[in-house]
Amino acid sequence: MPHVTTEVLAGLLNPTTAPAISLYQPTHRANPESLQDPIRYKNLLTRVERSLAEKYPGREIGPLLKPLRDLQDDYQFWTHQEDGLAIFRTADTFAHYRLQRPVEELAVVAESFHVKPILRIVQSADRFQVLWLDRENFRLFEGNRDALDEVDLGDLPSNVKDALGADLTEPHQTAWSPGPGRGRLGTPAIQQGQGGRKDEIRNDMERFFRFVDREVADRFSKPSKQPLLLAALPEHQTEFRRISRNPALVAEGIAIDPGALSLDELRQRAWKAIEPAYLARLAGLKDAFHAADAAGKAVSRVIDAAREAAQGRLGALLIEAGRIIPGRMDLKTGKVERLDSIDAPDVDDLLDDLAEAVLKTGGDVVVVPTDRMPTDTGLAAVLRY
Repeated sequence: MPHVTTEVLAGLLNPTTAPAISLYQPTHRANPESLQDPIRYKNLLTRVERSLAEKYPGREIGPLLKPLRDLQDDYQFWTHQEDGLAIFRTADTFAHYRLQRPVEELAVVAESFHVKPILRIVQSADRFQVLWLDRENFRLFEGNRDALDEVDLGDLPSNVKDALGADLTEPHQTAWSPGPGRGRLGTPAIQQGQGGRKDEIRNDMERFFRFVDREVADRFSKPSKQPLLLAALPEHQTEFRRISRNPALVAEGIAIDPGALSLDELRQRAWKAIEPAYLARLAGLKDAFHAADAAGKAVSRVIDAAREAAQGRLGALLIEAGRIIPGRMDLKTGKVERLDSIDAPDVDDLLDDLAEAVLKTGGDVVVVPTDRMPTDTGLAAVLRY
C-alpha cells in the first residue's frame, strides 16, 4: 500500500463523481493495539452506509461499498499498517494510503474528497527521503523526524542486473560477494572478493548509479519536492555525488554501510543529517517572504490571502502547524467569514481552505512550525506577480 504524496494530493483535489467517500483512522504498527483497527474501521463503514442511505438507493450503495467491506477481513491489509490510514472511494475510484502520522477518525460522504487531514501531513516541512545505496542495489525510504518507511518502487528495477539488463558486463564478476551474514535492514552483508575485470565492474557501477540518480529524481524527488539524503559507504558517496544531477540531493549524508543499520537507527541518523537542511529551508522561506513583503508582493492576513488565492495569484503559502482559524471561505470569490468555533456545522479551517486553493492553482504550500513562522497571523503568502 503506497504513501500519500504531493502528486496524489493534487489528484484528489480534482473534480470527481459523487458521492465521494473519504475515510480516515489512526492505525498501529504492531499488536496488541493493531487488533482494534479493523473494529474501528467497521464502525466507520457503518457511519458511511447510514450517510449514503439518506440520499442514495440501496442498489447503488452495495457496489459502492463492496471494496471497502472487503478490507474488513483482509488480514494482510491490517498487519501492514503504519500510524494512520486514508481511504477514498467513488463509483470509479478506490485508493488507500498509509500515513506516517496519526489522524482523527473521520468518515465523510460529499461531492468531493475530504483532503484536509492529509494536507498537513504531506505539506509538512520536515518530510524527507533517504536513498539506501550500494554498488548493486538501492532502496528508497520516506519519512519525517518521527517515522521512516520504505517506499514501494513499483516496476522500477532496484538492482544492477535488472537495471542494466543486456548492457551489464557478462559474466558479471562483481568485486563484492555475499558475506556470511545479513545486514540489519535485511540486505546480504558483503565482503571483498578477488574478482577481476575491475574496470568493467566500475563501469557497471557508474551506469547503475546514473540509472538510480535519474529514476529517483524523475519518479520521486521532483513529484514530492522533498530533500534526498544519501546513505552509502564513503566511496559510494563520492562516486554517486560525482555523477548526480538531482537538485534534491543534500550535501550531508550517512557515510556508512546502510545495511548495518536497523530502520530506527537509519531514521535517527537521517534526521540528524537532514535537520540542518530542514532549518536552512525554513530560513530561506522566511527570508523569501520578508523580501516579497518589502516589495509589496506578500500578504499575511486571511482576508487578503483568500482574495488573492481565489484569483490564482498566490505562488507560495506558509501555514502555521497546529494553528486553526475557524470559518468559511468561498473558493470562487475569496470571501471569508470568521467564526468562533470549528465544531459548528459547515465550518472549516480557513488555513486549510487557503492551502487547497493554492494547490489547485499550482502553487506551493508548506506547513511550518510556530517558532519558524515569519508572521503571527497563522499564514504568510507570496504573490506570483
